[in-house]
Amino acid sequence: MLEPRSVAVVGASIKQGSLGASMMRELRRGGFEGSVYPVNPGYDDVDGYRCYPSIGEVPEPVDLAILGVANARIEQALSDAAAAGAGSAVTFSSLHEEPGDGPDLKQRLRAIAVEHGMPMCGGNGMGFVNVGSKTRAVGFETPDDLRSGPVTFISHSGSAFSALSFSDRGIGFNLLVSSGQEVVTTMDAYMGYALDLETTRVLALLLETVRDPEAFRAQLARADEQGVAVLALKVGRSSASQAMVTAHSGALAGEHGVYEALFDAYGVHEMRTLDELADTIELFASPRRVSGGSGIASIHDSGGERAMVVDLAGELGVPFADVRAETIARIEDTLDPGMESANPLDAWGTGIDGDRIFRDAFAAFREDPEVSVSVFCIDLTLQGEPYDQGYLQIAREAWQASDQPFCMLSNLASAVAQSEVRILRDAGIPVLEGTDSGLRALRHLLDDGARRARTATTMPEPVAAEIRTRWRAELQRGDALNETVVMQLLADYGVPTVASVTIAPPEGIAEVVAAAEKLGYPVALKTASPEISHKTEAGGVRLGLVDAESLTAAYTDITDRLGPVVTVAAMAPPGVEVALGVVHDPTFGPLVLVAAGGVLVELLHDRVLAMPPLDVSAAHRMIERLTMRPILDGVRGAPAADVDALARAISRLSVLAADLGDLLAALDVNPVIAGPSGCLAVDALAERVPG
Repeated sequence: MLEPRSVAVVGASIKQGSLGASMMRELRRGGFEGSVYPVNPGYDDVDGYRCYPSIGEVPEPVDLAILGVANARIEQALSDAAAAGAGSAVTFSSLHEEPGDGPDLKQRLRAIAVEHGMPMCGGNGMGFVNVGSKTRAVGFETPDDLRSGPVTFISHSGSAFSALSFSDRGIGFNLLVSSGQEVVTTMDAYMGYALDLETTRVLALLLETVRDPEAFRAQLARADEQGVAVLALKVGRSSASQAMVTAHSGALAGEHGVYEALFDAYGVHEMRTLDELADTIELFASPRRVSGGSGIASIHDSGGERAMVVDLAGELGVPFADVRAETIARIEDTLDPGMESANPLDAWGTGIDGDRIFRDAFAAFREDPEVSVSVFCIDLTLQGEPYDQGYLQIAREAWQASDQPFCMLSNLASAVAQSEVRILRDAGIPVLEGTDSGLRALRHLLDDGARRARTATTMPEPVAAEIRTRWRAELQRGDALNETVVMQLLADYGVPTVASVTIAPPEGIAEVVAAAEKLGYPVALKTASPEISHKTEAGGVRLGLVDAESLTAAYTDITDRLGPVVTVAAMAPPGVEVALGVVHDPTFGPLVLVAAGGVLVELLHDRVLAMPPLDVSAAHRMIERLTMRPILDGVRGAPAADVDALARAISRLSVLAADLGDLLAALDVNPVIAGPSGCLAVDALAERVPG
């Protein structure tokens, strides 16, 4: 399909402005060198090619049939192409039809294509452009000057496909695909093709959903192994979170949380906007990657804009390199009097001998091992100077002087002078168009360097086969999963838990008191009614009970309101409340969740998700991404929590998720008390996958 030697254009036309005329024009525009067979019973020839009344009369089975027909005719057109031996097809049709009995149009088309082994691009897409094979199987205009390069763009949005191809950045593509509804051929197949090309350095994706999860994950793993950057703009982030289960974990994860975990597992860089995507493509299309250092070094010609960049970089988590004292001293010697030597640097003083100051400052930063990326942050307005003078020449010299990452960043995209920017891009220098999108792109480049610098992952120790087998059988039995059972499950997998006992009729207060005395006062008493998922909200928890009298009063109150089944548990020492969890996603399987704990777990929505299993270092990275992370270091005199112990508990929970996650709709471990001497799971709730 992507490298055809022969193409049939069904619906070809000479009518100005028609889809049929556009399909033929785009094949010529791309320079297609194979055989072209227009198909339309209304013409004898189209654009100098003999035109055939039907695809069945074309003199050879074509590799690709471009089907430019309406919804009402597309099923017959695909059937005719299949019968004529066409190897593949492209359709731009929306494939909409009114509901009726039997399979819908998409299902019928898929059945035809699968029966004949035909890949098909679409429907409801704009086709594809393969720069390498000079094939433009599209029905809409594409640029004359589309550059060849290392970027593959695969999009579920036809408009984004068009916008990126027409961008004035001059991005070099090897393949662009508007895959549409992917009735037959899904995104992972195009990804696999791109990863087979030696030219591919960047896989840019705009996706609405993943239709073949296993194959998609396999291609992400390939990209990760090959060092190909994957940039994904996942649309639909703001759709209402799906309350997959009544457990907090499911509601907190939401639909997009699954993609966050998926992307993190394979080093995929998530985009928010097309501007961020375009800027990040520019950085990663360059062969230069971060190989060390602690952050960026930027040089500006404006103190005010420097401050603006500092503010936004702080918000976005883009670090400035902690450059060495000798670097600061070296730059100070070259600056105009009264100018501050620092990173980021405002190098513009009087303007006298300014070019030398900029050159010297870049040389100093370039030679500092703490600098990961050098950034020339100026507004790229029309300078009116020859290329061998001014900012353009300074940038070219800085680029040529080193093989480290270097880029230009303009703070206002609409002010960029395209004629001068083209000079920079032709020299290979990435140009980022906007403070926000540019800084986000730089953060992705730094994240890429950090990921590649990590030591090899060491998977956590598995539990004994007997434990895994026993708990799989337990979860498949269908018996009630009371708190004591769930806490024992956690303990068996190495998650530290408080000691607890569940007491149900005919046992009563005497057994509760006996259990409390065995555990040792103070104790907690909680309802264990299977109908109550969230005990605190129901008034079903009493903490710090110090004797039999207070325990009896609490028992009477809770059982009168909420039923006779209760759990008595040892009190955990004081600490920070954290929530851990496991969620089963029907598409991608189990996820591990870490969040701010206690009753604020959903209100704060401070959570991180990951795909299991996780080693301790990966668990630490989850903790570091929490907004509440500083609280674990101790606030207002409170001692710091044992973060290592919390990371170990997360890692152990991830082993449980990997072993049993297919049987658990959700598992809430909330709160986990993280204190100075370790962490303890205090409460837990589990729900099986239905059926």
